[in-house]
Amino acid sequence: MNPTTTTARRTFLKTAGASLLAMPLLAEAMDAHAKPAPAAGTNHNVQINVRDMGATGDGRTKDTLALQQALDRCALLGGGEVLVPAGDYLTGALQIRSNTTLHLAEGATLNGASELSEYPISQVRWEGKFIKGYLAFLYAIDAENIRIVGPGRIVGSPAIVGRVQKETRMRLPALMEFVSCRNVIVENCYTKQYGMWSIHPLFCENVTFRNVQVDSGADGIDVDSCKQVVIEGCNFQTADDCISLKSGRGSEANRIARPCEDVRISNCTFADTRWACIGIGSEASAGVRNVLVEHCKCTTAYTHAFYIKTRPGRGAYIENLTFNDIDVSGVREGFLRINDLNSGLQDQDPVPGDEGLPMLRNLRFTNIRVSDVPQLVAATEIHPKKPLEGLIFENITGTARKGMLMANINGLVLKNIHVTGIEGPLLSTVNVHGKGIEGAVPLPAASTAKIPEPIAAPVTPYVLR
Repeated sequence: MNPTTTTARRTFLKTAGASLLAMPLLAEAMDAHAKPAPAAGTNHNVQINVRDMGATGDGRTKDTLALQQALDRCALLGGGEVLVPAGDYLTGALQIRSNTTLHLAEGATLNGASELSEYPISQVRWEGKFIKGYLAFLYAIDAENIRIVGPGRIVGSPAIVGRVQKETRMRLPALMEFVSCRNVIVENCYTKQYGMWSIHPLFCENVTFRNVQVDSGADGIDVDSCKQVVIEGCNFQTADDCISLKSGRGSEANRIARPCEDVRISNCTFADTRWACIGIGSEASAGVRNVLVEHCKCTTAYTHAFYIKTRPGRGAYIENLTFNDIDVSGVREGFLRINDLNSGLQDQDPVPGDEGLPMLRNLRFTNIRVSDVPQLVAATEIHPKKPLEGLIFENITGTARKGMLMANINGLVLKNIHVTGIEGPLLSTVNVHGKGIEGAVPLPAASTAKIPEPIAAPVTPYVLR
């Protein structure tokens, strides 16, 4: 990063801090982790070529045993690099252990086996709950100092489609999954997944995805109850959310209380054909906070470029989100949707009462350029008992067909909104207070959202079990 870029970024964060009370926390977190610590514990004195362990790379022979033996031996000898030279390696699931770099050379492809028997069964998180399911094609559990580097390819099996096995209702394998890991780097490689999430870090700390091509038939990267995460220079082609930030669902996740926090997403390009470029929620029962998205391009979205979503029964919060220097085009529904009333499945054990009403606060959108978006902002699905606190739009330019619809917001600030082509009013509101909102018209009754019934406390209080 050159000095000019670094200075500009820090200036932006300082400005954000002056505007929103909690933004200094975001700035400190992002500056502290913009360059995650390298896998310092990795000892590159050990170098193992998988061919020396018997891998064929002929695309037909199952190389699972040879590849796993190479990974295990590397870790047992203190760590280092496992080299996968050019070739097509057909393999079942592989476990990566601490202090290991998996290096996929130019022309090397790991191809996932088509038989589900090749993937271990364990407890996995699916839709915010822990259930019985299959571990990922590449996975690590309770490990540290892991690197997966290219320029090779990681390709799941096209025979494994969908997300849940019909017969058993078990979750199908993701492409890559890191559970309770520290110091993880995935960089300079191509990934291809078909029916299930592509990349899923869970309960991890200090994770970086850099210059990764994510081609997925479902979600791209699902950051789940992790902290200190950097996603930079990545290119997404997905059939669901390119990136999803989440922290579990219902009373189970609320009691576990592992938020998704301190996330920076920068210099990425997003193309989604099923949902949003970045989805925040709806599985957010432990909270999502301190997120910075900057210098990104959204080229396609089936719904909205950005969708912030949760519902009563989730509880917790979504707070301290900053989006800066973003180009948005090719979206089917709009630039931004905010919904804390009815997004996602209601949990079997929701968080009851007012505690189950999520809190939204401190959201900032600056230097946004939109091109022919159908709707600029849809933010009417916000609970009146807990209005959104602190929403800023500054330096928004481009073209849109409809303006901004908003309800139940305190601390709205509109500044330098120059969007042309809008049919009707720029801003329609109900129960909205703030600055720069002169000229707003009343929100039409047809645009107001239905408020769900309160969630009663269960007869038997929820306990983790």
